[in-house]
Amino acid sequence: MKKVFIVVLHYKGKQFTRQCLLSLEKTKTAGFSLKAVVVDNNSPEPITDLKKEFNRYIFIENKENLGFAEGNNVGIRKALQDGADYVFVVNNDTILDKNLLVQLFKVASLNDKQSLLLRNKTAILGPKIYFAPGYEYHKERYKENDQGKVFWYAGGIIDWQNILVSHRGVDEVDHGQYDEEAETGFTSGCAMFVKREVFEKIGLFDKRYFLYLEDVEFCQRAKRAGFKVIYAPKASLWHLNAGSSEVGGPLHDYYLTRNRMLFGMKYASWRAKTALIRESIRLLIKGRRWQKIGIRDFFLGKFGKGSYEA
Repeated sequence: MKKVFIVVLHYKGKQFTRQCLLSLEKTKTAGFSLKAVVVDNNSPEPITDLKKEFNRYIFIENKENLGFAEGNNVGIRKALQDGADYVFVVNNDTILDKNLLVQLFKVASLNDKQSLLLRNKTAILGPKIYFAPGYEYHKERYKENDQGKVFWYAGGIIDWQNILVSHRGVDEVDHGQYDEEAETGFTSGCAMFVKREVFEKIGLFDKRYFLYLEDVEFCQRAKRAGFKVIYAPKASLWHLNAGSSEVGGPLHDYYLTRNRMLFGMKYASWRAKTALIRESIRLLIKGRRWQKIGIRDFFLGKFGKGSYEA
């Protein structure tokens, strides 16, 4: 029987982590066994009580905050060590639909049965991700019965000319417009279902990113290795958006600015790289404080947590 491991990284929001694990308890399995690895990323909110409540899960404590990338890598390594065939990386501030894993496994395992001669294999999958009710960006736009049906992610889009990434469908109410399974630019690290062979061939998340765009980079690296990245709309979950960080705050300014440079200078065209360098000069002069520091750290090669002060 195939083994699916779910990896949940906890840093802040113990109430979110508990809610996520409670939803996991109700998640159906069919054709696979399910185990969970919860990584405490040196949280200011200890989760000793959660260890007792969910004692059938594996808990790992990091001695320092390793960021989203390396923090999840700790859980992924444990899953692979214990024989995982698939690893589902999911944010702690999510609520899983009971059929989520069954649907993701179905898409992945169907591909397994296809010819081994296929060069491109479905290997990374992302589900529909909705805003959890009350966590929408623009709450005033929606009727009461729209809540829980507003997209946070329905596929990933990369603007290669400007090196910007976005979520398809964000803020739209689901009327079935994104019900087609399709290849996509990237799957969000909020909910990413990955075959073992991907990790074995390309490695894990790049820890230099620490936080933000590590998911986009991982998917791009996988594509270059011949794997397919798929949006799987029959699987779904809800995201309590920004449960661990402030949208548009200094943390976003620093990591998105620095990591966009890191990603773009590796994967973009020469024309786009030139534009990035010009923009970096502008940000050094006129950018916000943490944008300036992010650009400075990129050119100094200061990655991982970098200069950011939580």
